[in-house]
Amino acid sequence: MKRSVAMCVLIVLAVFFMSNRTVDKTSGNGQTDGPYVIYKNDKVYTYSIVEDNGTYKLKTDSTLQSQKESIRLTVATDKEDLSFEVALKKELQNEKTDFSGVNKMFVVSDIEGEFKAFRQLLQGNNVIDEKLNWTFGDGHLVLTGDFVDRGNLVTEVLWLIYSLEDKAKAAGGYVHFVLGNHEIMNLNNDLRYVHAKYMQSASLMNETYFNLYSNQTELGRWLRTKNVTEKIGNILFMHAGISDVVNYMELPVNRINKLVRPYYGDTTYEYKDPKVEILYSELGPFWYRGYYGKQKPSITQIDSTLSFYRVKHIATGHTVIADTISVLFNGKLINTDVHHAKGHSEALLIEGKKFYRVGSNGEKFLILE
Repeated sequence: MKRSVAMCVLIVLAVFFMSNRTVDKTSGNGQTDGPYVIYKNDKVYTYSIVEDNGTYKLKTDSTLQSQKESIRLTVATDKEDLSFEVALKKELQNEKTDFSGVNKMFVVSDIEGEFKAFRQLLQGNNVIDEKLNWTFGDGHLVLTGDFVDRGNLVTEVLWLIYSLEDKAKAAGGYVHFVLGNHEIMNLNNDLRYVHAKYMQSASLMNETYFNLYSNQTELGRWLRTKNVTEKIGNILFMHAGISDVVNYMELPVNRINKLVRPYYGDTTYEYKDPKVEILYSELGPFWYRGYYGKQKPSITQIDSTLSFYRVKHIATGHTVIADTISVLFNGKLINTDVHHAKGHSEALLIEGKKFYRVGSNGEKFLILE
C-alpha cells in the first residue's frame, strides 16, 4: 500500500514539474533527458526527450541488434556547448572484485545526479579533459555509489561513467563503479528519491521508470555487472560499511557480490538465504550507517574488518559527516561523502602512500601518509 501511494505522489509531482519546469541546459540539440537504450525483439530502440518551443517530445530511433555496434549516442551535459558521444559496449561482463598493483586512485561518492559537480571534480584534477576524455593514465577512478536520484542530470552522469570505462582501459587505467543503496533502490523499484523529471520521461516513452533500468535496457544490464564492494590495493571500498554482523559472517569480497547480484532487480524483498537477507538489510554494505552514527563503532570492529579482508583502510560514502573528506581511526576509516549539491565538492586522491583531499580546482591537502 505504501508503495502505491508513493507512486501516485511521484506521478502527480512529475506532471506538476513538467508543466512548471524551466528548460535544462543541453548540448544545443534540445535534448533534456536520455538517451535510453531498450532492447525489444530483434531491435535496439533509442529514446531521448527533447524540448521544442516549450513542448517536450519523444525522439525515437531503432537499429537491428545485429548492427548494435554502429550506434553512437549523443549525450548532453550541464553546459549548452558541450556534449559527448557514447558507443555501446560489445559485451557486458561482471566486474572483478580484487585489484592489486594500483598506485594512483581518485575516489568520489554520492554525486546524486549533480553532473556539473562531477565534471568539475574530474576536470579540475586532470582525470578528464575539457572534452570529457580520459587523462588519468593508468590511474583508477573509484566511484563508491549513489550517483543516481535527487539530481536532474542522472542519465548524463551514468553515460559519462559508462563511456569513461573503455577510455580508461585503453590508457591502462580503470573505472570502478561500486553500487550504493540508491542504485539498488532504482533497480528494485524503490523510487522515493527519483527526481520527478524522470517519471515524466518514462511516461513519454510509455514505460514505467522501473522498466528504464530493467534487464532489457543497456543501462540496466550494465548496472547489474557492478559490485557492492571491492578490494583495490590495500583499501576496501563499499558504499556504507561493514557491520559487526557482516564481520561475523566472514564473507570474502567475491562471495558478497555473488550473493547480492541476483537480487538487484528483485521487487519482492523476500530472500530465502539468511545471508542475503542481512546483506540487503540496514546491516549490509550498501545500507549500514553504524560507522558514523551516534554510537560509534569500536576499534575492534574496524580492526576485525581490516584483518579479515587483509587491507589497511576502509573507504565509504553514504553519510555526510563534514564538508570535507574525513579521516577516522587514525586513517583506518575514510569517509568521502560531501554535499556536492551545496557546493562542497571534494574527492579523495591517493598517490602511492599519500592521501589527499582535493577540490574542483585541483588544490591538494595532505590528510594521511
